[in-house]
Amino acid sequence: MKFMTIVKHRENQGAPPASLIQAIGQLGVDAGQKGVFVEMGGLMPSAAGAEVALKGGKITVTDGPFTEAREVFGGWAVYNVPSKQEAIDWAKRFLDLHTEHWPGFEATVEVRQVMEMPPQS
Repeated sequence: MKFMTIVKHRENQGAPPASLIQAIGQLGVDAGQKGVFVEMGGLMPSAAGAEVALKGGKITVTDGPFTEAREVFGGWAVYNVPSKQEAIDWAKRFLDLHTEHWPGFEATVEVRQVMEMPPQS
């Protein structure tokens, strides 16, 4: 089963320390060696993005930053693991790295199972 872990945090907490980026890279290597790594990535600040919304049958585009947002998505990882608990364990390892390398940083990691589409014939 594939699970996506989605990192949510307050924006404007500053750039992550280089040691954290290195540790997260090593986490990906560790997950790859265990055969559960699919992909991971980080996101730039919302000022570099846009929101495309569908409301009342109309599509609108709003450039970032999104000042009304209390939290933003900061990154993600996808793991192919046998259980939700194992995906939670990887999310905890990720947050442990933040505790070690970026004291005071606060975030939430949402763990969601990926809906896999049947193969196209």
